[in-house]
Amino acid sequence: MTKHIFFDLDHTIWDFDRNAQETLLELYEVYQLKKLGLHSAEFIEKYTANNHRLWQQYHLGEITKEHLRQERFRKTFLELGIKPEHVPHQFEDDYVRISPTKTNLFAGAEKVLAYLQKRYQLHIISNGFKETTLTKMHLSGLNPYFTNVIISEDVGVNKPNRLIFEHALAKASATKEESIMIGDSLEADIRGAQEFGLKAIFFNPLNAEKPEDVEWQIFHLEELLNHF
Repeated sequence: MTKHIFFDLDHTIWDFDRNAQETLLELYEVYQLKKLGLHSAEFIEKYTANNHRLWQQYHLGEITKEHLRQERFRKTFLELGIKPEHVPHQFEDDYVRISPTKTNLFAGAEKVLAYLQKRYQLHIISNGFKETTLTKMHLSGLNPYFTNVIISEDVGVNKPNRLIFEHALAKASATKEESIMIGDSLEADIRGAQEFGLKAIFFNPLNAEKPEDVEWQIFHLEELLNHF
């Protein structure tokens, strides 16, 4: 019987791509990137691809937080033809300052969390950086829904490492049998949870192809109302 539901935050509850796009469009104007010959849509598309790729490496422990932050915009600017001496080095700091203040959640998030909170203990397990994660939670009004917020920087390992799931269950005083993980990342959230022995639900709003070893997926958060 399920008693504890563990959610990922970015790309699952907090709409990372939408919030990032808003921030990037603001910074596109502030830094007058059009004068450098950059088109906003191309810039956002290139950054998004680079950021997702670097986060995948970070999940797997292949790169550090510092490397991710140093590379995602530098790599984007260079690949779009900007000379190294013209890369705006303050861009990353401004992005990290502004993006967590955005409050776009996936459709139905608050409705679903309010419903589930009455029936289960809810928790966050995030690979996001601590300061930005806490800012997102606070400004988006998410804190009241969750009993525990487990952040990989505090634990010392990222999902899919089993140690972060062990830590989360211990902090929640939960067992594997009464717990379930919900997240968007097949590698970090779903396979990480499954290999640890947890049931998992793949949140798949982009309708990506579902691997055979993933049994349970949803395309919209409100589908959870039919399952719990």
